[in-house]
Amino acid sequence: MEKVVAVIMVGGPTKGTRFRPLSFNTPKPLFPLAGQPMVHHPISACKRIPNLAQIFLIGFYEEREFTLYVSSISNELKIPVRYLKEDKPHGSAGGLYYFRNIIMEDNPSHIFLLNCDVCCSFPLTDMLGNFPVPCKTLYTYQYDSLNINQMLVSVEAHKRYSGMGTVLVSAESASQFGELVADPITKELLHYTEKPETFVSDLINCGVYVFTPDIFTAIQEVSTHREDQANLRHLSSFETLQSPTSRALPQDFVRLDQDILSPFAGKKQLYTYETMDFWEQIKTPGMSLKCSGLYLAQFRYTSPDLLAGGDGTKSASIVGDVYVHPSAKVHPTAKIGANVSISANVRVGAGVRLIGCIILDDVEVQENAVVINSIVGWKSSIGKWSRVQADGDYNAKLGITILGEAVIVEDEVVVINSIVLPNKTLNE
Repeated sequence: MEKVVAVIMVGGPTKGTRFRPLSFNTPKPLFPLAGQPMVHHPISACKRIPNLAQIFLIGFYEEREFTLYVSSISNELKIPVRYLKEDKPHGSAGGLYYFRNIIMEDNPSHIFLLNCDVCCSFPLTDMLGNFPVPCKTLYTYQYDSLNINQMLVSVEAHKRYSGMGTVLVSAESASQFGELVADPITKELLHYTEKPETFVSDLINCGVYVFTPDIFTAIQEVSTHREDQANLRHLSSFETLQSPTSRALPQDFVRLDQDILSPFAGKKQLYTYETMDFWEQIKTPGMSLKCSGLYLAQFRYTSPDLLAGGDGTKSASIVGDVYVHPSAKVHPTAKIGANVSISANVRVGAGVRLIGCIILDDVEVQENAVVINSIVGWKSSIGKWSRVQADGDYNAKLGITILGEAVIVEDEVVVINSIVLPNKTLNE
Protein backbone atom coordinates (compact mmCIF):
# COMPACT_ATOMS: atom_id res chain seq x y z
CA MET A 1 0.00 0.00 0.00
CA GLU A 2 1.47 3.35 -1.05
CA LYS A 3 2.04 5.82 1.78
CA VAL A 4 1.70 9.59 1.84
CA VAL A 5 3.41 12.19 4.04
CA ALA A 6 2.59 15.84 4.65
CA VAL A 7 4.93 18.77 5.23
CA ILE A 8 3.75 22.06 6.71
CA MET A 9 6.07 25.06 6.51
CA VAL A 10 5.77 27.12 9.72
CA GLY A 11 8.48 29.77 9.21
CA GLY A 12 10.33 31.24 12.16
CA PRO A 13 10.69 34.20 14.52
CA THR A 14 12.22 36.41 11.83
CA LYS A 15 9.00 35.93 9.89
CA GLY A 16 5.56 37.14 10.92
CA THR A 17 6.70 40.52 12.23
CA ARG A 18 3.40 41.97 10.97
CA PHE A 19 1.71 39.71 13.51
CA ARG A 20 3.11 41.61 16.48
CA PRO A 21 2.32 42.18 19.35
CA LEU A 22 0.52 38.82 19.30
CA SER A 23 3.69 36.93 18.30
CA PHE A 24 5.98 38.40 20.98
CA ASN A 25 5.68 35.36 23.27
CA THR A 26 3.72 32.88 21.15
CA PRO A 27 4.91 31.54 17.76
CA LYS A 28 2.52 32.65 15.05
CA PRO A 29 1.69 29.03 14.02
CA LEU A 30 0.41 28.39 17.56
CA PHE A 31 -1.85 31.45 17.69
CA PRO A 32 -5.44 30.20 18.10
CA LEU A 33 -7.99 30.57 15.33
CA ALA A 34 -11.49 29.29 16.11
CA GLY A 35 -10.13 27.88 19.36
CA GLN A 36 -7.35 25.84 17.73
CA PRO A 37 -3.72 26.75 16.94
CA MET A 38 -3.29 28.10 13.42
CA VAL A 39 -1.25 25.07 12.39
CA HIS A 40 -3.90 22.72 13.80
CA HIS A 41 -6.26 23.39 10.89
CA PRO A 42 -3.95 22.14 8.09
CA ILE A 43 -2.83 19.28 10.36
CA SER A 44 -6.46 18.20 10.85
CA ALA A 45 -6.97 18.31 7.09
CA CYS A 46 -3.87 16.15 6.56
CA LYS A 47 -5.27 13.57 8.99
CA ARG A 48 -8.04 12.87 6.48
CA ILE A 49 -5.59 11.85 3.73
CA PRO A 50 -5.73 8.07 3.11
CA ASN A 51 -2.58 6.12 4.05
CA LEU A 52 -0.96 9.12 5.74
CA ALA A 53 2.26 7.97 7.42
CA GLN A 54 3.63 11.14 9.07
CA ILE A 55 3.22 14.90 9.29
CA PHE A 56 6.31 17.11 9.42
CA LEU A 57 6.44 20.73 10.56
CA ILE A 58 9.47 22.54 9.12
CA GLY A 59 10.67 25.88 10.43
CA PHE A 60 13.40 27.65 12.36
CA TYR A 61 11.70 28.27 15.68
CA GLU A 62 13.45 26.68 18.66
CA GLU A 63 12.35 23.09 19.15
CA ARG A 64 11.19 23.74 22.72
CA GLU A 65 8.47 26.07 21.41
CA PHE A 66 6.78 23.20 19.56
CA THR A 67 7.60 20.24 21.82
CA LEU A 68 4.41 20.32 23.90
CA TYR A 69 2.11 20.95 20.96
CA VAL A 70 3.66 18.25 18.75
CA SER A 71 3.35 15.69 21.54
CA SER A 72 -0.25 16.65 22.24
CA ILE A 73 -1.44 16.64 18.63
CA SER A 74 0.32 13.33 17.90
CA ASN A 75 -1.56 11.69 20.76
CA GLU A 76 -4.85 13.33 19.77
CA LEU A 77 -4.73 12.35 16.10
CA LYS A 78 -2.94 9.02 16.61
CA ILE A 79 -0.43 9.83 13.90
CA PRO A 80 3.24 10.89 14.18
CA VAL A 81 3.75 14.65 13.98
CA ARG A 82 7.38 15.83 14.03
CA TYR A 83 8.96 19.25 14.16
CA LEU A 84 12.13 19.65 12.08
CA LYS A 85 14.24 22.72 12.80
CA GLU A 86 16.21 24.29 9.97
CA ASP A 87 19.68 25.58 10.82
CA LYS A 88 18.78 28.65 8.74
CA PRO A 89 16.07 29.61 6.24
CA HIS A 90 16.38 27.52 3.07
CA GLY A 91 13.33 28.75 1.16
CA SER A 92 10.01 27.00 0.62
CA ALA A 93 11.56 24.34 -1.64
CA GLY A 94 15.01 24.33 -0.05
CA GLY A 95 13.57 23.49 3.37
CA LEU A 96 11.84 20.48 1.88
CA TYR A 97 15.09 19.33 0.25
CA TYR A 98 17.13 19.91 3.41
CA PHE A 99 15.12 17.21 5.22
CA ARG A 100 14.62 14.93 2.21
CA ASN A 101 16.11 11.83 3.89
CA ILE A 102 13.78 12.12 6.90
CA ILE A 103 10.75 12.89 4.73
CA MET A 104 11.46 9.80 2.60
CA GLU A 105 11.86 7.41 5.56
CA ASP A 106 8.52 5.74 4.79
CA ASN A 107 9.16 5.74 1.04
CA PRO A 108 6.00 7.76 0.30
CA SER A 109 4.50 7.90 -3.17
CA HIS A 110 3.32 11.48 -2.64
CA ILE A 111 4.35 14.43 -0.49
CA PHE A 112 1.91 17.18 0.43
CA LEU A 113 3.37 20.62 1.03
CA LEU A 114 1.29 23.29 2.79
CA ASN A 115 2.00 26.75 4.13
CA CYS A 116 0.93 27.25 7.73
CA ASP A 117 -0.47 30.74 7.12
CA VAL A 118 -2.97 29.58 4.50
CA CYS A 119 -6.63 29.46 5.51
CA CYS A 120 -8.84 27.28 3.33
CA SER A 121 -10.85 24.06 3.37
CA PHE A 122 -7.77 22.01 2.36
CA PRO A 123 -9.43 19.49 0.02
CA LEU A 124 -6.31 17.33 0.10
CA THR A 125 -8.01 14.00 -0.45
CA ASP A 126 -9.68 15.35 -3.59
CA MET A 127 -6.35 16.65 -4.83
CA LEU A 128 -4.71 13.29 -4.30
CA GLY A 129 -7.62 11.46 -5.91
CA ASN A 130 -7.24 13.59 -9.03
CA PHE A 131 -3.47 13.18 -9.19
CA PRO A 132 -2.81 11.59 -12.60
CA VAL A 133 -0.93 8.31 -12.46
CA PRO A 134 1.70 9.26 -15.08
CA CYS A 135 2.51 12.52 -13.34
CA LYS A 136 5.82 13.04 -11.67
CA THR A 137 5.67 15.91 -9.25
CA LEU A 138 3.49 18.80 -8.32
CA TYR A 139 -0.07 19.91 -7.65
CA THR A 140 -1.02 23.48 -6.80
CA TYR A 141 -4.47 24.26 -5.53
CA GLN A 142 -6.93 26.77 -7.06
CA TYR A 143 -9.83 28.68 -5.54
CA ASP A 144 -12.44 31.30 -6.11
CA SER A 145 -13.47 32.86 -2.80
CA LEU A 146 -16.63 34.40 -4.22
CA ASN A 147 -18.54 31.19 -3.60
CA ILE A 148 -18.11 29.20 -0.38
CA ASN A 149 -19.63 26.10 -1.97
CA GLN A 150 -16.78 24.03 -3.33
CA MET A 151 -16.76 23.35 -7.07
CA LEU A 152 -14.30 20.85 -8.41
CA VAL A 153 -13.34 21.46 -12.01
CA SER A 154 -12.78 18.34 -14.10
CA VAL A 155 -9.16 17.42 -14.57
CA GLU A 156 -9.77 14.48 -16.87
CA ALA A 157 -7.88 16.36 -19.59
CA HIS A 158 -4.89 16.54 -17.28
CA LYS A 159 -4.79 12.75 -17.04
CA ARG A 160 -4.02 12.54 -20.74
CA TYR A 161 -0.71 14.28 -20.12
CA SER A 162 2.43 13.24 -18.36
CA GLY A 163 2.88 16.23 -16.02
CA MET A 164 4.48 16.99 -12.69
CA GLY A 165 1.46 18.39 -10.92
CA THR A 166 -1.32 21.01 -10.43
CA VAL A 167 -2.06 24.71 -8.92
CA LEU A 168 -5.12 26.43 -6.83
CA VAL A 169 -6.19 29.93 -8.09
CA SER A 170 -8.50 32.93 -7.38
CA ALA A 171 -9.54 36.14 -9.08
CA GLU A 172 -9.42 38.12 -5.83
CA SER A 173 -6.51 40.56 -5.25
CA ALA A 174 -4.35 38.51 -7.57
CA SER A 175 -1.56 41.10 -7.76
CA GLN A 176 -0.68 40.43 -4.12
CA PHE A 177 0.23 36.82 -4.86
CA GLY A 178 1.78 34.70 -7.59
CA GLU A 179 -0.27 35.05 -10.76
CA LEU A 180 -0.56 32.29 -13.32
CA VAL A 181 -2.09 31.56 -16.69
CA ALA A 182 -3.72 28.18 -17.31
CA ASP A 183 -5.10 26.55 -20.43
CA PRO A 184 -8.92 26.76 -20.11
CA ILE A 185 -9.39 23.24 -21.47
CA THR A 186 -6.43 21.14 -20.32
CA LYS A 187 -5.79 23.22 -17.14
CA GLU A 188 -2.07 23.15 -17.91
CA LEU A 189 -0.08 25.85 -16.13
CA LEU A 190 1.28 27.95 -18.99
CA HIS A 191 2.89 30.89 -17.20
CA TYR A 192 3.71 31.82 -13.60
CA THR A 193 4.90 35.14 -12.15
CA GLU A 194 5.40 35.90 -8.46
CA LYS A 195 3.71 39.18 -7.38
CA PRO A 196 3.88 40.93 -10.77
CA GLU A 197 3.84 44.72 -11.04
CA THR A 198 1.37 44.63 -13.93
CA PHE A 199 -1.69 42.47 -14.58
CA VAL A 200 -0.93 38.95 -15.78
CA SER A 201 -3.98 36.91 -14.87
CA ASP A 202 -6.85 36.63 -12.40
CA LEU A 203 -5.60 33.26 -11.15
CA ILE A 204 -3.27 33.00 -8.16
CA ASN A 205 -1.18 30.33 -6.45
CA CYS A 206 -2.63 29.47 -3.04
CA GLY A 207 0.26 27.61 -1.44
CA VAL A 208 -1.10 24.03 -1.24
CA TYR A 209 0.71 21.32 -3.21
CA VAL A 210 1.19 17.59 -3.62
CA PHE A 211 4.40 16.16 -5.11
CA THR A 212 5.95 12.88 -5.99
CA PRO A 213 9.52 12.34 -4.71
CA ASP A 214 10.83 13.58 -8.07
CA ILE A 215 10.45 17.08 -6.65
CA PHE A 216 13.76 16.54 -4.89
CA THR A 217 15.49 16.04 -8.26
CA ALA A 218 14.01 19.30 -9.53
CA ILE A 219 15.22 21.18 -6.44
CA GLN A 220 18.68 19.65 -6.72
CA GLU A 221 18.90 20.73 -10.34
CA VAL A 222 18.19 24.33 -9.32
CA SER A 223 20.99 24.26 -6.75
CA THR A 224 23.41 22.62 -9.16
CA HIS A 225 22.58 25.09 -11.94
CA ARG A 226 23.05 28.04 -9.59
CA GLU A 227 26.46 26.73 -8.50
CA ASP A 228 27.55 26.08 -12.09
CA GLN A 229 26.50 29.55 -13.19
CA ALA A 230 28.50 31.13 -10.37
CA ASN A 231 31.59 29.11 -11.28
CA LEU A 232 31.35 29.78 -15.00
CA ARG A 233 30.69 33.48 -14.92
CA HIS A 234 33.66 34.39 -12.69
CA LEU A 235 32.06 37.72 -11.86
CA SER A 236 34.25 40.71 -11.18
CA SER A 237 33.77 42.62 -7.92
CA PHE A 238 31.75 45.30 -9.77
CA GLU A 239 29.54 42.72 -11.49
CA THR A 240 28.91 40.97 -8.20
CA LEU A 241 27.67 44.19 -6.64
CA GLN A 242 25.37 44.73 -9.61
CA SER A 243 23.92 41.20 -9.38
CA PRO A 244 21.64 40.97 -6.33
CA THR A 245 20.46 37.50 -7.33
CA SER A 246 23.92 35.98 -7.09
CA ARG A 247 24.62 37.91 -3.90
CA ALA A 248 21.31 37.27 -2.10
CA LEU A 249 20.54 33.65 -2.98
CA PRO A 250 22.90 30.97 -1.68
CA GLN A 251 23.04 27.64 -3.42
CA ASP A 252 20.83 25.87 -0.88
CA PHE A 253 18.11 28.57 -0.82
CA VAL A 254 15.45 27.45 -3.30
CA ARG A 255 12.06 29.09 -3.70
CA LEU A 256 9.18 26.95 -4.84
CA ASP A 257 7.46 29.68 -6.83
CA GLN A 258 10.27 31.46 -8.71
CA ASP A 259 12.72 28.54 -8.90
CA ILE A 260 10.35 25.60 -9.52
CA LEU A 261 6.93 26.78 -10.73
CA SER A 262 8.13 29.44 -13.17
CA PRO A 263 10.72 27.31 -15.02
CA PHE A 264 8.37 24.34 -15.44
CA ALA A 265 5.32 26.36 -16.54
CA GLY A 266 4.38 25.81 -20.19
CA LYS A 267 6.26 22.52 -20.43
CA LYS A 268 3.29 20.18 -19.91
CA GLN A 269 4.55 19.51 -16.40
CA LEU A 270 2.18 21.52 -14.16
CA TYR A 271 -1.61 21.60 -14.13
CA THR A 272 -4.30 23.27 -12.04
CA TYR A 273 -6.89 22.06 -9.56
CA GLU A 274 -9.77 24.50 -9.04
CA THR A 275 -12.28 25.00 -6.25
CA MET A 276 -14.81 27.68 -5.39
CA ASP A 277 -14.19 27.39 -1.64
CA PHE A 278 -12.79 30.10 0.63
CA TRP A 279 -9.10 30.98 0.80
CA GLU A 280 -7.10 33.63 2.66
CA GLN A 281 -3.51 34.23 3.66
CA ILE A 282 -2.91 35.01 7.34
CA LYS A 283 -0.24 37.69 7.48
CA THR A 284 -1.74 40.14 10.00
CA PRO A 285 -3.86 40.04 13.18
CA GLY A 286 -6.74 41.49 11.18
CA MET A 287 -6.68 38.56 8.76
CA SER A 288 -6.40 36.12 11.66
CA LEU A 289 -9.70 37.43 13.02
CA LYS A 290 -11.33 37.05 9.60
CA CYS A 291 -9.94 33.54 9.19
CA SER A 292 -11.09 32.54 12.65
CA GLY A 293 -14.59 33.36 11.45
CA LEU A 294 -14.11 31.32 8.28
CA TYR A 295 -13.02 28.28 10.28
CA LEU A 296 -15.92 28.73 12.70
CA ALA A 297 -18.31 28.75 9.73
CA GLN A 298 -16.65 25.61 8.40
CA PHE A 299 -17.21 23.89 11.77
CA ARG A 300 -20.94 23.83 10.96
CA TYR A 301 -20.18 21.11 8.44
CA THR A 302 -17.00 19.49 9.74
CA SER A 303 -17.15 19.78 13.56
CA PRO A 304 -20.54 21.07 14.74
CA ASP A 305 -19.80 19.71 18.22
CA LEU A 306 -17.16 22.45 18.63
CA LEU A 307 -19.70 25.25 18.24
CA ALA A 308 -21.41 26.66 21.32
CA GLY A 309 -25.15 27.00 21.72
CA GLY A 310 -27.40 28.84 24.16
CA ASP A 311 -30.62 30.82 24.34
CA GLY A 312 -29.94 33.02 27.35
CA THR A 313 -31.87 30.97 29.91
CA LYS A 314 -29.45 28.58 31.57
CA SER A 315 -26.49 29.63 29.44
CA ALA A 316 -25.39 32.71 27.53
CA SER A 317 -27.24 33.75 24.40
CA ILE A 318 -25.26 32.58 21.37
CA VAL A 319 -25.63 34.27 17.98
CA GLY A 320 -24.04 32.70 14.90
CA ASP A 321 -20.77 30.74 15.01
CA VAL A 322 -19.07 30.77 18.43
CA TYR A 323 -16.40 28.64 20.08
CA VAL A 324 -16.17 28.53 23.87
CA HIS A 325 -13.44 26.52 25.60
CA PRO A 326 -14.85 24.07 28.18
CA SER A 327 -12.90 25.75 30.99
CA ALA A 328 -14.29 29.23 30.24
CA LYS A 329 -16.99 30.67 32.49
CA VAL A 330 -19.61 32.77 30.69
CA HIS A 331 -22.47 34.43 32.60
CA PRO A 332 -25.97 33.43 31.37
CA THR A 333 -26.89 37.07 30.74
CA ALA A 334 -23.98 37.62 28.35
CA LYS A 335 -24.62 37.69 24.61
CA ILE A 336 -21.93 36.17 22.41
CA GLY A 337 -21.47 36.17 18.62
CA ALA A 338 -21.22 36.03 15.80
CA ASN A 339 -17.59 35.09 15.00
CA VAL A 340 -16.33 34.82 18.57
CA SER A 341 -13.66 32.48 19.93
CA ILE A 342 -13.23 32.24 23.71
CA SER A 343 -10.11 30.46 24.97
CA ALA A 344 -9.22 28.60 28.16
CA ASN A 345 -9.99 29.98 31.64
CA VAL A 346 -11.72 33.10 30.31
CA ARG A 347 -14.27 34.76 32.60
CA VAL A 348 -17.13 36.67 31.00
CA GLY A 349 -19.34 38.69 33.36
CA ALA A 350 -23.02 39.57 33.40
CA GLY A 351 -24.38 41.66 30.55
CA VAL A 352 -21.24 41.42 28.44
CA ARG A 353 -21.58 41.70 24.65
CA LEU A 354 -18.95 40.07 22.41
CA ILE A 355 -19.02 40.39 18.60
CA GLY A 356 -16.34 39.43 16.09
CA CYS A 357 -13.48 38.85 18.52
CA ILE A 358 -10.86 36.43 19.80
CA ILE A 359 -10.54 36.30 23.58
CA LEU A 360 -7.30 34.56 24.57
CA ASP A 361 -6.42 32.50 27.67
CA ASP A 362 -7.05 33.82 31.19
CA VAL A 363 -8.83 37.01 30.14
CA GLU A 364 -11.49 38.60 32.34
CA VAL A 365 -14.29 40.63 30.73
CA GLN A 366 -16.23 42.28 33.53
CA GLU A 367 -19.90 43.23 33.81
CA ASN A 368 -21.55 45.08 30.91
CA ALA A 369 -18.33 45.46 28.92
CA VAL A 370 -18.48 45.37 25.13
CA VAL A 371 -15.85 43.92 22.78
CA ILE A 372 -16.30 44.28 19.01
CA ASN A 373 -13.86 43.47 16.16
CA SER A 374 -10.96 42.98 18.57
CA ILE A 375 -8.36 40.51 19.82
CA VAL A 376 -7.86 40.52 23.59
CA GLY A 377 -4.44 39.19 24.64
CA TRP A 378 -3.62 36.60 27.26
CA LYS A 379 -4.23 37.53 30.94
CA SER A 380 -5.78 40.88 30.03
CA SER A 381 -8.68 42.45 31.90
CA ILE A 382 -11.51 44.64 30.61
CA GLY A 383 -13.31 46.64 33.29
CA LYS A 384 -17.02 47.19 33.92
CA TRP A 385 -18.90 49.22 31.30
CA SER A 386 -15.78 49.53 29.14
CA ARG A 387 -15.75 49.23 25.35
CA VAL A 388 -12.99 47.75 23.22
CA GLN A 389 -13.88 47.97 19.55
CA ALA A 390 -12.84 48.77 15.97
CA ASP A 391 -14.33 49.30 12.52
CA GLY A 392 -13.68 45.73 11.42
CA ASP A 393 -11.65 46.41 8.26
CA TYR A 394 -9.47 43.29 8.28
CA ASN A 395 -7.04 44.71 5.73
CA ALA A 396 -6.41 48.04 7.47
CA LYS A 397 -3.56 48.42 9.96
CA LEU A 398 -5.95 49.66 12.65
CA GLY A 399 -9.03 47.90 11.31
CA ILE A 400 -9.25 45.82 14.48
CA THR A 401 -8.26 46.64 18.05
CA ILE A 402 -5.52 44.51 19.59
CA LEU A 403 -4.75 44.30 23.28
CA GLY A 404 -1.36 42.68 23.91
CA GLU A 405 -0.68 40.31 26.77
CA ALA A 406 -1.61 41.41 30.31
CA VAL A 407 -3.27 44.69 29.31
CA ILE A 408 -5.63 46.24 31.88
CA VAL A 409 -8.54 48.34 30.67
CA GLU A 410 -10.07 49.95 33.72
CA ASP A 411 -13.79 50.63 34.30
CA GLU A 412 -15.68 52.87 31.87
CA VAL A 413 -12.80 53.24 29.39
CA VAL A 414 -13.33 53.26 25.62
CA VAL A 415 -10.62 51.86 23.32
CA ILE A 416 -11.22 52.27 19.57
CA ASN A 417 -9.07 51.26 16.57
CA SER A 418 -5.94 50.78 18.68
CA ILE A 419 -2.97 48.48 19.14
CA VAL A 420 -1.96 48.29 22.80
CA LEU A 421 1.42 46.77 23.69
CA PRO A 422 1.72 44.19 26.48
CA ASN A 423 1.59 45.08 30.19
CA LYS A 424 -0.10 48.45 29.71
CA THR A 425 -2.89 49.96 31.84
CA LEU A 426 -5.53 52.14 30.21
CA ASN A 427 -7.42 54.26 32.72
CA GLU A 428 -8.89 57.08 30.63
